[in-house]
Amino acid sequence: MSAADGPLRPADPLPLPVVDNHCHLDMGRAGETPPDVAEVLRAARAVGVDRVVHIGCDRPAIAAAVALAEQHPRLVAGVAIHPNEAPELAAQGHLASALDDVELAARHPRVRVVGETGLDYFRTEPSGRAAQQEAFRAHIDIAKRCELPLQIHDRDAHDDVLRILAAEGAPAHTVLHCFSGGIDMARECVDRGYYLSFSGTVTFKNARELRDALAVVPLGQLLVETDAPYLAPTPYRGRTNAPALVPFTVRVMASVKAVDVPTMCAALSDNAERLYGPW
Repeated sequence: MSAADGPLRPADPLPLPVVDNHCHLDMGRAGETPPDVAEVLRAARAVGVDRVVHIGCDRPAIAAAVALAEQHPRLVAGVAIHPNEAPELAAQGHLASALDDVELAARHPRVRVVGETGLDYFRTEPSGRAAQQEAFRAHIDIAKRCELPLQIHDRDAHDDVLRILAAEGAPAHTVLHCFSGGIDMARECVDRGYYLSFSGTVTFKNARELRDALAVVPLGQLLVETDAPYLAPTPYRGRTNAPALVPFTVRVMASVKAVDVPTMCAALSDNAERLYGPW
């Protein structure tokens, strides 16, 4: 039985604790029942992933994210309207009130980031792009007024993401969640002072360009994430992801950066604490 078919093998524990920078613990994958959050956090802590940033990115999920952050001290929250939600809300006349929900939640002390916001030109038709861009600009403004970092979703929209950030003025701390660009974009983001967060995709056999991009990012601007329940790393590509699988990604990142695993862990932890404060 292959790793893709059999039970998940626990990752070897990391030598130092790290943060899962982006996950959705209230979601199931492909119709699955959402996991038990307490058990997910316990399993993650057992392998050295002792803190998580849980993201709520539609109206019901925003309220759930705040509640989870209040309940679990190892979890802080991010809130936003996902770019793929923005066009429908705009068509219904509800985008402005949804953005009000984001700002209200963003002022909760356990909410530490605005996101994921940004642009998605893969799943949204061109007719919806204006609403996405409007929502993106509004989230940038909310993050700056609330003095919070911003986490960005960018799918097939690199140029417009960078253009809008430059035009609006990025918050003091900006994160490209699940970074998917190449070397040139990575260098541009580094020059602007952004943080780049890498998911299990960096471990995929066919992700050479992504690993090349990782190679040019300084340790001080790196983060790691799952985007759970999606994007499980090798050897579990295609399976349900969870924070307990972060060590597989961390070890690949350390190899690409030619540093030892403790050095990578320390950098990832320090960067997350700098962005989000103490848990």
